[in-house]
Amino acid sequence: MKTESLKVDDKLPQGMIKTWNIPKQWAWLTLNDIAEWGSGGTPKSSQSEYYGGDISWLIIADLNDGVVTKSAKTITELGLKNSSAKLVDKGSILIAMYGSIGKLGIAGIECTTNQAIAFTKSILEEVETKYLFYYLRRIRQELLDVGKGGTQANISQTVLKQVEIPIAPLNEQKRIVAKLEKLLAKVNESCDRLSRIPTILKRFRQSVLASACSGRLTADWRKSHPNIEPAEKLLKRIQEARIRRYEEECTKAKAEGRRKTKVIEFDNNEINNDYVYSIPETWTWSYFENLGELSRGKSKHRPRNAPELFGGDYPFIQTGDIAQSNIYITSHRQTYSDVGLAQSRLFPENTLCITIAANIADTAILSYPACFPDSVVGFIPEQGLFKVLFALCYVKTIQNDLETFAPATAQKNINLKILNTIPVPVPPLEEQKEIVKRVKALFKKCDLIEQRYLKAKAYTDKLTQSILAKAFRGELVPQDSNDEPAEVLLERIREEKTLTEKSSKSKKTIDRKTT
Repeated sequence: MKTESLKVDDKLPQGMIKTWNIPKQWAWLTLNDIAEWGSGGTPKSSQSEYYGGDISWLIIADLNDGVVTKSAKTITELGLKNSSAKLVDKGSILIAMYGSIGKLGIAGIECTTNQAIAFTKSILEEVETKYLFYYLRRIRQELLDVGKGGTQANISQTVLKQVEIPIAPLNEQKRIVAKLEKLLAKVNESCDRLSRIPTILKRFRQSVLASACSGRLTADWRKSHPNIEPAEKLLKRIQEARIRRYEEECTKAKAEGRRKTKVIEFDNNEINNDYVYSIPETWTWSYFENLGELSRGKSKHRPRNAPELFGGDYPFIQTGDIAQSNIYITSHRQTYSDVGLAQSRLFPENTLCITIAANIADTAILSYPACFPDSVVGFIPEQGLFKVLFALCYVKTIQNDLETFAPATAQKNINLKILNTIPVPVPPLEEQKEIVKRVKALFKKCDLIEQRYLKAKAYTDKLTQSILAKAFRGELVPQDSNDEPAEVLLERIREEKTLTEKSSKSKKTIDRKTT
């Protein structure tokens, strides 16, 4: 069907929103044509007697894109009287003009607002309140685009009033609103169900990790593999391998005229039972320093941000890179130069990175050699004898416990000493391999579900806007030729405007004669 758009007046300011074709019975008007608008104000914060009264005072955070029935703050009659805040009638439309431009609400209570919120004082009888509400929701992104550019994104009432709106006949507006509420209710129901998935996946992953580190995940595997080497023997092999490697490094250092490397120490103290739980008989408990090297990262130079340290070929991993990684660190935002490397250390691939400041015990595994600062600890398990992915699984299960060890300072942090007091469960090597295999398989399934969830969420996010776009193109419900066309409303507005202009001219003439 061929459509066309109608304008109230060619002299009206060009609308801030790009218009489109609409049905013949519809008309383009401005928000100023169909409603009277106002905005609120803020009582002086220094006057305590202005706050804590019985009058709801809305700020943008109170807007919920639905019916607003409560406010975080209230003001008194005195605060209302001594500020530019104004009472807003129940049923008025509320829209944010600053920051979160276009955030909406419908007043479910009599209230006041601050100056960042515009509201309708009155709306023409020929315009359904919810029709206007849904249209403003439809053009939210366009309003945001208009408001960009300043220190804080904002639009003014002047800009808002110039925005054009396609007005359908009143009966069609009612049909559109009814259809929108039915469809959007289904979309919202789908969104609510989807919103539960991340929590479910998080709990499932935590459950997998807990099962992996307690032996429950591989209980069936142990039954079918009764003759594997127990973990106690594995620990002895790890210690022997570390001593042998240390001796080789000492011999090499002596030949090159360097100092001997740091003496390897093993903690053979009895395990503190306060931190252990039940594990299979073939497992044992030990400490990180018995299973490999545990060292803090290095960044000796001061100041740490000296420009000559950066911009080279050596990846420099920071706490944010670790927090944003899934299991493996595959990207970085900063690099060290040769100068930077000289005051740091290049940790090898497969090092487990553990943050010890700010977000404590975020973990990820290096997928390539890299440096990192002393706010990160690196655990390098004895090659081939302890699985780094199992170590990662365990640290993730005790992350909350590690945070409790942090002293109550401005920025929480832990140190090597604390990490070395935490017992680590050690499964037999063959079982570690099976645990890692199963964890990877289960996490892969989680990742696939998460990808499907993200696609579904993106679809539902777009679906709402798609439905709203159809509604205001006249494509959501059929037109009825018996509906009074919106052009009748348009003519009425023209007549009222003409009368207002004549009245204004007459007043000016009288004023001139009296002077």
